Amino acid sequence: MSAPSTTPTGKSLIEHRSIDWVPESERHGKLWHQAPLWFLGNFQYFSIPIGFIGPSMGLSLGWTILASVLGIAVGTVFMAFHASQGPVMGLPQMIQSRAQFGYRGVVVPLIATLLTYVGFNIADTVLLGEGISGSFGLNPVLVSLLAGAIAVILAVFGHDWVHKAFRVLLYFSLPVMTVVTLGVIFGGAGGSGTVDKGGFTVVAFMAQFAASAAYNITYAPYVSDYSRYLPSKTSARGVISAVFFGASTAAIWLISLGAWLAIYLGAQDGLVGLQQAGNNVFAHLGDVAAILSALALVATMGMNAYGGMLTVMTTVDSFRPVRPGPRAKALTVLALAVVWFVAASAISSNGVATVFAALTLMLYALVPWTATNLIDFFFVRRGHYAISELFKLNGVYGVWNRRGLLAFFIGLVAEVPFMVVTGVYTGPVADALGGVDIAWLVGLAVSSASYLLLSRGIDVAAEKEAMAHDGAALAAMLEENG
Repeated sequence: MSAPSTTPTGKSLIEHRSIDWVPESERHGKLWHQAPLWFLGNFQYFSIPIGFIGPSMGLSLGWTILASVLGIAVGTVFMAFHASQGPVMGLPQMIQSRAQFGYRGVVVPLIATLLTYVGFNIADTVLLGEGISGSFGLNPVLVSLLAGAIAVILAVFGHDWVHKAFRVLLYFSLPVMTVVTLGVIFGGAGGSGTVDKGGFTVVAFMAQFAASAAYNITYAPYVSDYSRYLPSKTSARGVISAVFFGASTAAIWLISLGAWLAIYLGAQDGLVGLQQAGNNVFAHLGDVAAILSALALVATMGMNAYGGMLTVMTTVDSFRPVRPGPRAKALTVLALAVVWFVAASAISSNGVATVFAALTLMLYALVPWTATNLIDFFFVRRGHYAISELFKLNGVYGVWNRRGLLAFFIGLVAEVPFMVVTGVYTGPVADALGGVDIAWLVGLAVSSASYLLLSRGIDVAAEKEAMAHDGAALAAMLEENG
């Protein structure tokens, strides 16, 4: 396992914890920090183009908003329940997943998770390059490099600085976006009353629903990374409520605004549309709104890079125990930044298409994992784990846990006939349904049912014995590595 640092987190600018367990003495997090963190996590530029998806397929404003609200509600439920695991376990999300997949078996969902982090930052880089170029005429490559550099610095400084950056940006963003939105509601943001308002189709509605659900489900692999510093006695209901309120409110707000920009303003780019609408309300208001929204997206890129670093460290630690210090973390984040920048530079499609494709693929990959993890935590083991055993190659959770791995792959395979990847692949069942995408719902149900059935053979007695000695084992680990 990676060694717990003897330096308290609060005494260093750079976070010393990485993939290790956070002892109670270092649980300095505050419950009220969760809502603003996840509010701003969605209160940025990426949310706006999601509102373009339905209208681009002929969906009206009302139907787009309804599909978005329902999708966000569903996706955020899963995200919020994952967040409640942080205070209980004091671990990064994917270390906890060793209980379902095994010490080394967790590498399978880790690959899907790492692709999610990188995929988000690829899409973010494309959006920022196009948006800032269209709004302010800046070179998109220069914008991408600067955004990547800021994200890297934020990720290296770690957990506390991500929280601080988000809170500061929220103080400025919230009043500005409120004024822009009021301008839209009361007719001061412009817009034409003669444009085609769209209508309703099942395919468009389900595409908007799925993209909205995917948006917050894709936070699931690292939401508890930002709640693991909360005291273990923190109310689970409080964590779930704070995360759900913060993440869902912001997403619904800006996705709905994006739909209005696409339909009534005819915007082709979310940031350009936001700038235009804001400037119609007050001179330069849109400029300020665009800059703040872009900065919030850069902060979110830092969050993704931080989660990606933890994922890489967990993967390495699963085969060779590591003790990653600041240097190793910085090099890992930098390597991830190079990957997402090169990949983003090779993408020629527009921002909306990139966002939709990224969300679709991430949803397919993550749903089997989130189903397996939540079923295990809430229904099988009910939050009771021997934490020290998660750091042992031959611990009670095994090296390659066939139950979790089978449930994951069964769910993933079950999705394939229902998948719709626009311009690339349409499954036979999806084709028969007229292109309606329900693959992720199938994967969710199949992985959940599979894991429930497979988990009947778990050796509960061995786990209970390990849990009885867990406190002493954790204390010994801290002393040994201190």
